[in-house]
Amino acid sequence: MHGSEGTLDELEHRLTQLRRALRTAMLQRDTAKIAEIRAELKSVESAWDEAAAAEDGEIGGFPLAVAARPSGAEKTAPAGLLPVREQAHQVLTLLGVPAAPKLISAVQGAFFADELQPSRLASLRRDEERSYRTAPNARPYYLCPALTADLLAPARALLTVSTWPMEQRIIGGHSPRVDFLTAARKVAEAVVTRRQLGHAWSPEAMFQAEQLLRNFAANIPGALPSPSPGRGGDLIDPDQVAAAAAAELVLHADVDEQERAVAAERARRQLSEAERLFGTRLSIVGRPATMER
Repeated sequence: MHGSEGTLDELEHRLTQLRRALRTAMLQRDTAKIAEIRAELKSVESAWDEAAAAEDGEIGGFPLAVAARPSGAEKTAPAGLLPVREQAHQVLTLLGVPAAPKLISAVQGAFFADELQPSRLASLRRDEERSYRTAPNARPYYLCPALTADLLAPARALLTVSTWPMEQRIIGGHSPRVDFLTAARKVAEAVVTRRQLGHAWSPEAMFQAEQLLRNFAANIPGALPSPSPGRGGDLIDPDQVAAAAAAELVLHADVDEQERAVAAERARRQLSEAERLFGTRLSIVGRPATMER
């Protein structure tokens, strides 16, 4: 089945096929195929949600007609409508780097309709791993931990998306700074894009976006504007933040990329499929197992 209609069993089978096809396309670095598969994954996942809702009659207390997922990129559904994992997924997709619950919550509040408390993400990783081990690859994506470059173990409080390349889910010595700068650039660019497109933005969300940019800019050389009399010198310019972040990224990106690539190759060789997603808790890969600390 290649469409987005069918029974839950048929849709789950198609999701499994697409998930495996996506891994193959990523290994082959076939960007056109990756984009095609991801588009179909999104469509089939939406169909699965609707089919599941049809069985239950409701989603989160809302009638099916109200709970249907919007088709546009900008979500306009009532607050609290999307499941926590989908809220986290849309934020991680925007950022493109491993992120902690506090950052995920802040970005969610600034760019999407739902309010997401960081505490609601606490058990998400365990739930996702449990779901995967119960029915591997049944979902189009899983939210999983970033993996440390040395131990290939779960990094504390950092979420990623299973469909990202292995390198993107690794955390090396330079990765925290690289990911911070990348997130700053992505948030700044998202602010610029939203303004250019003229999308509606509530005062609360606009304030949260401003605070996000301010927090990023305070830790990036050249990101804060110089005070200018009569001009409100403390206003944050998202273009300036993006440019400053990109300039510093040049200093760190190459060494970080190399470290991540080495660790990712080691993970592909020595970890099982489940461990490549959720990490190993035993020992440094390639050395005798030691008692878990």
